[in-house]
Amino acid sequence: MTAIKLFDQKHIILGVTGSIAAYKAAEIASRLTQSGVLVDVILTANAEKFITPLTFQSVTGRRAYTDADMWGREGHVTHVAIGHYADLMVIAPATANTLARLAYGMGDNLLCVAALAAHCPIIIAPAMDAGMYSHPATQANVETLRQRGTLFIGPETGHLASGLTGPGRMSEPAEIFGAIRHTLGRLGPLSGKKVVVTAGGTQEAIDPVRVISNRSSGKQGFAVAQAALDAGARVFLIAGHNSLIPPYGCDYFPVTSAREMAEAVLSSTADADILIMAAAVADFRPGEMASQKIKKDQGAPVIKLEPTEDILSLVAQRKTSSGFPRKTVGFAAESQDLLKNASHKLHSKALDMVVANDVSSAATGFDVDDNKVTFLFADGSMESMSTLPKSEVGNKIIEKALAWF
Repeated sequence: MTAIKLFDQKHIILGVTGSIAAYKAAEIASRLTQSGVLVDVILTANAEKFITPLTFQSVTGRRAYTDADMWGREGHVTHVAIGHYADLMVIAPATANTLARLAYGMGDNLLCVAALAAHCPIIIAPAMDAGMYSHPATQANVETLRQRGTLFIGPETGHLASGLTGPGRMSEPAEIFGAIRHTLGRLGPLSGKKVVVTAGGTQEAIDPVRVISNRSSGKQGFAVAQAALDAGARVFLIAGHNSLIPPYGCDYFPVTSAREMAEAVLSSTADADILIMAAAVADFRPGEMASQKIKKDQGAPVIKLEPTEDILSLVAQRKTSSGFPRKTVGFAAESQDLLKNASHKLHSKALDMVVANDVSSAATGFDVDDNKVTFLFADGSMESMSTLPKSEVGNKIIEKALAWF
């Protein structure tokens, strides 16, 4: 399963209501269309005061609907045709007025009638003034819709068009896109499976200011986590130092040191189906951390190192007795003797699969968007990949995991 297959030929209704945040809906429509989604946009009469149907037709390549279409050539069946075949309905932005209409089952515009006719999940991204969102009537409507299974994303707290600051700002398109992705993937082939992924590099403190670390960006591990979410898994992402935004829908656990990562991995894999250890864990740490910053005028310090926890070995020991995690995937980032070192890791750590990548190349490996890897398996087989985006490498890893279940 790849991201393209997750979205390909999916049919999503994007409802747009009368809010200044309507301009953000054009970005949502564009991202979905670029991902392979068939997007049918429905604008309310008030939405047309902020943005035109032509804007959406330009980014989706498909007709955008308005209330005029409710009684047009196709008559009242328009809403049935749109709603009945949709895989997902997203209303972003959703005003307080639209929330009230939906909560009371009103069908006085095309968007609300389509929502009544839809048999798919509905995601709502509210956008309104802070006082309007916190009003008891709006909160009651939100709760009514939640009880019916409607999914809400946001609103965020921030500066609003009125000049006030508070809850009511529509979530950003990237987060809404993540929620859409998570909703579409939740019934995938790994539904019901728990996947633990580690990512990024650890930091081992020398003093309160300095650390021993590495160049890992976390991009490959985050891509694996996203691919597992796309396949429907419940994903626990344990991440060391990074500057990335966690994929929407994962359980995220930031850690700093190898010891913290070991504790998190052992705790989360006690009942896990798969562990994918993509993190670049430091092999050594200072035996003692200086209590104060080491000053340059004191001369070059002598730092005695000690080994960090060997996380995969600890996992292998427990797996022998408990059976968990059911499958374990390791990474071997090497600058020489790639296959030899990867094969040794595969067998010494009792892995089911190891992903070997040569980090000596500036074009692949650490802190770039592409990777070139070779898969080695416990049965002795091997599969080499051409240079691919890390997102595709993540998809390939999850495709191999699917075969185990």
